[in-house]
Amino acid sequence: MNNSTIVKTLLLPSELATAGLAQQLAVSLIQHRIGLNACITLDGELGVGKTTFVRHLLQALGVTGRVKSPTYAVVEPYEVNAGHIWHFDFYRFTDPQEWEDAGFRDIFASLGLKLCEWPTHAQGMLPMPDIAMHISVDNQDHRHIVLKSHTALGSELLTRLELQT
Repeated sequence: MNNSTIVKTLLLPSELATAGLAQQLAVSLIQHRIGLNACITLDGELGVGKTTFVRHLLQALGVTGRVKSPTYAVVEPYEVNAGHIWHFDFYRFTDPQEWEDAGFRDIFASLGLKLCEWPTHAQGMLPMPDIAMHISVDNQDHRHIVLKSHTALGSELLTRLELQT
């Protein structure tokens, strides 16, 4: 458990601001010597921008080409200079046996960045995230982001962010 939990709350008024947050997080992940061996969960209602944020983050980390949503595949793997990245979307995840059959235990035991949308649908199987992100939208279509560290690595990664709050 993390004795120095960090919580950062942000208001992002545009997609450009969302891309800026993703860029800052990418820099933090790359600068930390083991940052690309982290688990980040993203939760929020349907359509709040979880996948959009992940797309911006993946592009900032060096993923080129089309970034697909893993809604039906559950996971999309990526390879960048800094290492392996897996983007999970557990929205349609219903069978815990699928966790074993798909080899997710092995993926989470391996080195690499794990980005997990809809983590509550895989509750009890996911490890403690280094950073948990909650996204909500107000009536002006602004994103409200809460970033919370759950591990020492997560706290260090959030400390490195140079955010305008």
